[in-house]
Amino acid sequence: MTGTVVKSTGSWYVVRDAATEQLYRCRLRGKFKIKNLKVSNPLAVGDLVTFEPEQQAEGTAVITHIAPRRNYIVRRSVHTTGHAHIVGANLDQALLVVTLVSPTTSFGFIDRFLVTAEAYHIPVVLVFNKADLLDADGLAYQEEIAGMYRSLGYASRACTASTGAGVAAVDALLDGKTSLLSGHSGVGKSTLINALVPDLDIKTAEISQFSDKGVHTTTFAEMLEVRPGTYIIDTPGIKELGIVDIKPAELAGYFPEMRALLNQCRFHNCQHVHEPGCAVREAVDAGRIALPRYDSYLSMLADDDNRH
Repeated sequence: MTGTVVKSTGSWYVVRDAATEQLYRCRLRGKFKIKNLKVSNPLAVGDLVTFEPEQQAEGTAVITHIAPRRNYIVRRSVHTTGHAHIVGANLDQALLVVTLVSPTTSFGFIDRFLVTAEAYHIPVVLVFNKADLLDADGLAYQEEIAGMYRSLGYASRACTASTGAGVAAVDALLDGKTSLLSGHSGVGKSTLINALVPDLDIKTAEISQFSDKGVHTTTFAEMLEVRPGTYIIDTPGIKELGIVDIKPAELAGYFPEMRALLNQCRFHNCQHVHEPGCAVREAVDAGRIALPRYDSYLSMLADDDNRH
């Protein structure tokens, strides 16, 4: 039998059967490893698996095989040093929920997410939430930021999930796709999901019959059906998103505005920090590359240097 992992609690996995859509509470048989990547979770929401129902308990099964992943989003594991945690797999797109106030999402966080998505060829849409908390200057600044990312190929939408304003435009992005929804804690992901899928009535302390008792739903990723063929993977709020499995020499290649200039630097191994004849730094000085983006790049480089 084949199916999709729709929830992971770390010890148990909920799998939706591809043929019947029945849910099974599954465990993993044996150890599974991913090429050259140390991960804290061998199986992620969105994974396609083969499983065998168990005889002794109805609704339980054993996962025997994980299909190769089309792509995935990873972050640094908060529990195991040097390991990565797969946030979601086999994605059509990722929606990053950001807020300019209450809380403020930093450029560094946004850019780390975008670089991670670029590395695995996952399109990203920025969803600016809590627009109702912004005055005219705040809204103008939000549009300026959206414009900066739009020029790099990243679409955006603005909404106020708590009132439903702008939610229809976000909903239209989801149709027929599997979308990862991510963002800092407190940006309103659960409120947005409730607005997108009202009948789910997600509660942070809700206990699923297929999950370990007493576990908050926001602790673990979960795939939710918006409508037939349309799914959202809800992820826990991320405090910090470390870059995983990207070498310093490759980093600039995941910034679209830098990628176009990489063969124009004087030195082929230019890291775009202080080397002479650097086309990237010249573009920054000329205003063709936004300073917050370049600052994010330097921060990621320094972050990587500190870990090696």
